[in-house]
Amino acid sequence: MNLIIGRRPVLEAINSGEEIDQVYLLYGQRGEIINAIRIAAKKRGIKCNEIPAQKFRELVPAGNEPAKQKNTQGVVAKKSSQKFYTLEEVISHSKKFQYPLVLVLDSIQDTHNLGAILRTAECSEVHGVIITKHNSAPVNETVVKTSAGATEYLKICPVNNLVNVLKELKDNGFWIIGSSLENSRSYTEVDYKVPAALVLGNEEKGIRRLTAENCDMLVNVPMKGKIQSLNVSVAAGILLFEILRQRNL
Repeated sequence: MNLIIGRRPVLEAINSGEEIDQVYLLYGQRGEIINAIRIAAKKRGIKCNEIPAQKFRELVPAGNEPAKQKNTQGVVAKKSSQKFYTLEEVISHSKKFQYPLVLVLDSIQDTHNLGAILRTAECSEVHGVIITKHNSAPVNETVVKTSAGATEYLKICPVNNLVNVLKELKDNGFWIIGSSLENSRSYTEVDYKVPAALVLGNEEKGIRRLTAENCDMLVNVPMKGKIQSLNVSVAAGILLFEILRQRNL
């Protein structure tokens, strides 16, 4: 098991955007840094488990490994075993296809939403997925389970600066298409038979302003009900399968 041990190292790992499955706290831990770990983990959708001493000792057994000999300070984080790819690898892979399709996720924070989106992406011939490192859910066990194993087949790329990524995608011939309720056209009015990067935003706020400004066009899913927004994983399914439908005509 790949572990991060100690209060300060765990907090720094969470804040730096490292992919962490879960954080384990020895039962009864209190204090300023413990509170900071809880807050930072909650912000990134990382589950904190408070466990009794016996289970904690089983998690970090005594041994000859230097990391396991260190004082845990009652805090251990389990790192993700998910394989990730670079932006260059995602772009190179997508260009092997007639119409490259990259999915860009801007600050998706709910692990179940992320897993559902990845499941849909794998089923709709997405060639790569770009996710933001900060203010985003980690690709943890919940995401893997919700995705029904789709994470094993997708090329997922975590990034720090999404605006720079969009610019690089444009330089490589991609059209950037953002999903937004404002200043947008119906999703059925767009020709998707081009190299495309579809951008989906945060569950509550949508795509960020700078992200929207760097899109070539914005699209929406027209709605008839009194509620004027869809769950982001549902919107992802509608948009991705419209792209797939057009490309298979």
